[in-house]
Amino acid sequence: MSPLKITIRDAANGPVLEISGELDYANATQLRDLIPTIGLRAGQRLTLDLGEMAFCDSSGITAMIAARNHAHAARADVALAAVPARTLRVLRIVGLDQIFTIHPGGETASRS
Repeated sequence: MSPLKITIRDAANGPVLEISGELDYANATQLRDLIPTIGLRAGQRLTLDLGEMAFCDSSGITAMIAARNHAHAARADVALAAVPARTLRVLRIVGLDQIFTIHPGGETASRS
Protein backbone atom coordinates (compact mmCIF):
# COMPACT_ATOMS: atom_id res chain seq x y z
CA MET A 1 0.00 0.00 0.00
CA SER A 2 1.38 3.37 -1.08
CA PRO A 3 0.14 6.36 0.90
CA LEU A 4 -1.42 9.15 -1.13
CA LYS A 5 0.66 12.27 -1.58
CA ILE A 6 -0.58 15.36 -3.43
CA THR A 7 1.87 18.10 -4.35
CA ILE A 8 0.65 21.37 -5.83
CA ARG A 9 2.80 23.39 -8.18
CA ASP A 10 2.09 26.35 -10.40
CA ALA A 11 2.50 26.19 -14.16
CA ALA A 12 2.09 28.90 -16.77
CA ASN A 13 -1.47 27.84 -17.56
CA GLY A 14 -2.68 26.98 -14.03
CA PRO A 15 -2.16 24.73 -11.03
CA VAL A 16 -0.81 21.19 -11.33
CA LEU A 17 -1.64 18.56 -8.74
CA GLU A 18 0.98 15.82 -8.75
CA ILE A 19 -0.64 12.70 -7.33
CA SER A 20 1.44 9.78 -6.10
CA GLY A 21 0.49 6.63 -4.25
CA GLU A 22 -2.94 5.06 -4.11
CA LEU A 23 -6.02 7.11 -4.96
CA ASP A 24 -8.63 4.78 -3.52
CA TYR A 25 -11.56 4.52 -1.13
CA ALA A 26 -9.31 4.93 1.91
CA ASN A 27 -7.89 8.28 0.85
CA ALA A 28 -9.70 9.77 -2.17
CA THR A 29 -11.38 12.20 0.22
CA GLN A 30 -7.99 13.87 0.57
CA LEU A 31 -8.18 14.93 -3.08
CA ARG A 32 -11.90 15.71 -2.91
CA ASP A 33 -11.34 17.97 0.11
CA LEU A 34 -8.41 19.73 -1.56
CA ILE A 35 -10.17 20.47 -4.87
CA PRO A 36 -12.46 23.28 -3.63
CA THR A 37 -9.47 25.09 -2.13
CA ILE A 38 -7.70 25.35 -5.51
CA GLY A 39 -8.19 28.85 -6.87
CA LEU A 40 -8.89 28.91 -10.59
CA ARG A 41 -9.60 31.75 -12.98
CA ALA A 42 -11.49 31.54 -16.24
CA GLY A 43 -9.23 30.25 -18.99
CA GLN A 44 -6.78 28.49 -16.68
CA ARG A 45 -6.19 24.75 -16.66
CA LEU A 46 -6.18 22.45 -13.64
CA THR A 47 -3.89 19.53 -14.39
CA LEU A 48 -3.86 16.27 -12.46
CA ASP A 49 -0.46 14.68 -13.05
CA LEU A 50 -0.96 10.97 -12.37
CA GLY A 51 2.50 9.78 -13.37
CA GLU A 52 3.34 8.51 -9.89
CA MET A 53 -0.11 7.16 -9.05
CA ALA A 54 0.17 3.50 -8.07
CA PHE A 55 -3.51 2.58 -8.01
CA CYS A 56 -6.91 4.16 -8.60
CA ASP A 57 -10.35 2.77 -7.84
CA SER A 58 -13.82 4.20 -8.50
CA SER A 59 -13.47 6.58 -5.54
CA GLY A 60 -10.38 8.04 -7.17
CA ILE A 61 -12.17 8.43 -10.47
CA THR A 62 -15.03 10.17 -8.64
CA ALA A 63 -12.47 12.60 -7.16
CA MET A 64 -11.16 13.30 -10.68
CA ILE A 65 -14.71 14.08 -11.80
CA ALA A 66 -15.03 16.44 -8.81
CA ALA A 67 -11.89 18.22 -10.05
CA ARG A 68 -13.46 18.53 -13.50
CA ASN A 69 -16.66 19.96 -12.02
CA HIS A 70 -14.67 22.47 -9.95
CA ALA A 71 -12.69 23.60 -12.99
CA HIS A 72 -15.79 23.95 -15.16
CA ALA A 73 -17.58 25.96 -12.46
CA ALA A 74 -14.67 28.42 -12.64
CA ARG A 75 -14.84 28.40 -16.47
CA ALA A 76 -11.44 26.74 -16.49
CA ASP A 77 -10.21 23.61 -18.23
CA VAL A 78 -9.03 20.35 -16.70
CA ALA A 79 -6.51 17.83 -17.97
CA LEU A 80 -5.11 14.50 -16.86
CA ALA A 81 -1.44 13.87 -17.50
CA ALA A 82 0.75 10.76 -17.46
CA VAL A 83 -2.23 8.51 -16.75
CA PRO A 84 -1.09 4.97 -15.85
CA ALA A 85 -2.11 2.34 -18.43
CA ARG A 86 -4.58 0.52 -16.15
CA THR A 87 -6.35 3.73 -15.20
CA LEU A 88 -6.39 4.92 -18.80
CA ARG A 89 -8.01 1.64 -19.82
CA VAL A 90 -10.79 2.14 -17.26
CA LEU A 91 -11.30 5.75 -18.35
CA ARG A 92 -11.67 4.57 -21.94
CA ILE A 93 -14.07 1.75 -21.05
CA VAL A 94 -16.44 4.07 -19.20
CA GLY A 95 -16.08 6.90 -21.73
CA LEU A 96 -14.34 9.40 -19.46
CA ASP A 97 -11.57 9.79 -22.02
CA GLN A 98 -14.23 11.77 -23.93
CA ILE A 99 -14.68 14.36 -21.16
CA PHE A 100 -11.08 14.70 -19.96
CA THR A 101 -8.22 16.08 -21.99
CA ILE A 102 -5.48 13.49 -21.58
CA HIS A 103 -1.79 14.25 -22.09
CA PRO A 104 0.94 11.61 -22.25
CA GLY A 105 3.20 13.45 -19.78
CA GLY A 106 3.00 16.04 -17.04
CA GLU A 107 5.25 18.53 -18.79
CA THR A 108 3.17 18.29 -21.98
CA ALA A 109 0.03 19.26 -20.08
CA SER A 110 1.77 22.13 -18.31
CA ARG A 111 2.96 23.70 -21.54
CA SER A 112 -0.03 23.33 -23.84
